[in-house]
Amino acid sequence: MGPQLERTKVDELAVMFVRDYRINGRKSLTDAETRWNQHLKPFFGGMRAIDVTSEQLARYVDKRQQEQAANATINRELAALKRMFRLGQQATPPKVVRAPKFPKLAENNIRKGFLEDGQYRKLIEYCPDLWFRGLVECGRTYGWRVSELLTMRVSQLDVAQRVIRLEPGTTKNRDGREVLMTDTIHKLLSALVHGKTADDYVFTRASGNPVRDFRVTWQNACAHAGVPELLFHDLRRTGARNLRRAGVAEGIIMKIGGWRTRSVFERYAIVSRSDMNDAILKLQETENRVEQERMQAEEQQQEQIRAQIGHNEAILAQPPASKAVN
Repeated sequence: MGPQLERTKVDELAVMFVRDYRINGRKSLTDAETRWNQHLKPFFGGMRAIDVTSEQLARYVDKRQQEQAANATINRELAALKRMFRLGQQATPPKVVRAPKFPKLAENNIRKGFLEDGQYRKLIEYCPDLWFRGLVECGRTYGWRVSELLTMRVSQLDVAQRVIRLEPGTTKNRDGREVLMTDTIHKLLSALVHGKTADDYVFTRASGNPVRDFRVTWQNACAHAGVPELLFHDLRRTGARNLRRAGVAEGIIMKIGGWRTRSVFERYAIVSRSDMNDAILKLQETENRVEQERMQAEEQQQEQIRAQIGHNEAILAQPPASKAVN
């Protein structure tokens, strides 16, 4: 290992990391910068890359856990650091020749919330504004992210053909999507885009300003609906569950909602307790029906046997026929 490689600091790798995000137009650039500046830099900043060992990584994990950081959050931070080392290895000439083994912590990031029909009506009751109704309806129907909805332009809608398009590169996974509007969504979006130009945002307030942040409205509406812990992101799970209930194949649900990998899709645990209860009730109903049909079949068989016995007894009870006298 040459003197130059020995002098490479993690800060240099971080510069490459942020630049890579920026030139590739990554939507999570802000998140990447935050992970480095707020968490990784205070620990690894100024440290030589060759001094980042498994022991140092373990100390970082311990520090972040003591700060009450979730394992999923720590994993994302370590993934960012691992990416820095990989970029350093791929540089010409290389800035690092080896990378430590990065730990991967067990995560418990299963989504938990659902929006039931009664709760949905309560949400809308609190805030009947057209933009709010449209956002909630699209969220719970298609399972789309709030960022995908708030950035939607009128040009992405074909009201006549009842089609919504999310263009490639505008979504989190950068894949495009195209879906049909339901009757309810068609009515809401038609009203929302009325009188607007192609470049206007779909979701705007009564003032005409685009909806940017509605966290206070959401929190108050959820409290009114009796679900104060519900996140807008939970509508993704609700949409997936509703599509599954409708008999839509999971592969199609993943396409509609924008889940690229099954592992991420499964973290949403889209079978609710009520779904499982319904499944057991259906099983019980099936068992009861089978038992009832069995009992009816046995009863019919017994009736047939009794009828046959009665018929035989009737024949035996008849007097013998008298012989004719010549």
